[in-house]
Amino acid sequence: MLGRTKKHFWGVVIDAPDPHALGRFYADLMDWKIVNDEPNFVTLAPGGDHVEYLGIQRSAGYLPPVWPNEDGRQQMMMHLDIEVPDLEAAVAAAVRAGAREADFQPQETVRVLLDPAGHPFCLYVDTSAG
Repeated sequence: MLGRTKKHFWGVVIDAPDPHALGRFYADLMDWKIVNDEPNFVTLAPGGDHVEYLGIQRSAGYLPPVWPNEDGRQQMMMHLDIEVPDLEAAVAAAVRAGAREADFQPQETVRVLLDPAGHPFCLYVDTSAG
């Protein structure tokens, strides 16, 4: 419908009070590179032939979402899911990079963490292969 090919980029953009700090966090966590660094916007990408990216834009009025959702509080609009081969090792690495584990954990094969700006994100292992 849009005339896109496998060479057209796609991505997700999230808000943060400090896009540079959050960009460094996700670049370290994902082993991606910062490919665009502007005063109010940072873009990360894995490099190579990949077309996905993560953008982080400055939001002066940013309020971190509450996890799990609570009535009357800032709701989570979206979250990142990141598959990992070893859940415990990945959680430990994310915490060393600046994340913190959420108190509420809804599944055994998923860990909800909060990035330094308070966005929930999930690390998970794929159990579909058995």
